Amino acid sequence: MTDRQDASWRAPVALVLASSTGGVGQHVLSLVRGLVAAGCPVLVCGPAATDQLFGFTAAGARFAPVEIPAMPGPQDAGAVRALRRALTGTPPVTGRPAASAAPSPPAGSPAGATAPPGPVAVVHAHGLRAAFVAALARPGVPLVVTLHNAVLARGLRGHASNLVEKVVARSADVILGASDDLVERARKLGARDARPGPVAAPAGAPPRRSRAAVRAEFGIPARTPLILSVGRLHPQKRYDVLVDAAARWRALDPAPVVVIAGSGPSYMALAQKASALRAPVTLLGHRGDVPDLLAGADLAVITSDWEARQLFAQEALRAGLPLVATAVGGLPGLVGDAAKLVPPGDVDAVDTAVRELLADPALRERYAERARQQAASWPGEADTVAAVRAVYADVTARASATGGATGGAAGSRAGRP
Repeated sequence: MTDRQDASWRAPVALVLASSTGGVGQHVLSLVRGLVAAGCPVLVCGPAATDQLFGFTAAGARFAPVEIPAMPGPQDAGAVRALRRALTGTPPVTGRPAASAAPSPPAGSPAGATAPPGPVAVVHAHGLRAAFVAALARPGVPLVVTLHNAVLARGLRGHASNLVEKVVARSADVILGASDDLVERARKLGARDARPGPVAAPAGAPPRRSRAAVRAEFGIPARTPLILSVGRLHPQKRYDVLVDAAARWRALDPAPVVVIAGSGPSYMALAQKASALRAPVTLLGHRGDVPDLLAGADLAVITSDWEARQLFAQEALRAGLPLVATAVGGLPGLVGDAAKLVPPGDVDAVDTAVRELLADPALRERYAERARQQAASWPGEADTVAAVRAVYADVTARASATGGATGGAAGSRAGRP
């Protein structure tokens, strides 16, 4: 498949995702924009809330609501049936009416074409849960999977997730990993073709408020450092480590203020811990003004047990904000030398790194400059879309040569719900 052929690939694509409030949904939206601009008809399938949050329909895709549950179980059968109907063009879908849809545009047609109802040429699932449902539902077409997260659960839940990983690894025609460890994991589980997957760094929106206005919201004097973290309040993020470290910073002069933007199941536990330790931590809940918060902050901190290409890390470096982050998953490769990396779960290391940066304005400025340089090196949306279209061209050419999808036994074969 030549570059010229890759560039002319404009067949219908289905992008599938499960519940998302952050990086996965942003990545899918980025692909929608780029694929539609390139003339590829796009259908997005996922929970109705994702279209409301990310605006896939407004970006030019058709949208079919498919409620993919958070955990595998008997309820998956309903999700598989709904996705299969969506992929073959039979269910009612929200978004642009079917009457206005046109056939798949030929090579050279204008960008922004609307996806037609009917079968798709490639199914591209994002995340393990969406990939599992897609592997069982796809109508005999190639399946591309982008893995964004590692399986960290233990016990029965972890065992179930590991079984799902094996099904996905052996069913997909190509697996794209958002970090090298995800690629290696897929290969160990039997993936035929696993590669690093390009993920565009999101273009940061400019702040709407001044630094002074943001800090005034929290009642922070000019000399007081503001430390920011953004992410889902989930055990994987290890915000308990940040709260423990923040409790030690009360003795600093001036004592920094820590704000965490995000919602999730760990909210009550973190609020109770911060109160018990008298840690200067404020849980802000979900915020739609992250660019403003970045403009008002002096330092960003990530304490996760694992991340791939974490959205907040990218936002912080793009904003030129000095960053302390754990050396896990894809973070070291993402940030390079533009952040102070610390071991996961290490309160002492987080404490030391933050103290060093707060005590040395010149060091903070050096990290800020490295952050901007590192962010400038990341692939953009056009690079990512071009790479993904090349993968689509590859798998469809292979499928054409072999008479069908080249993945494993899931998909259009026996055993589907």
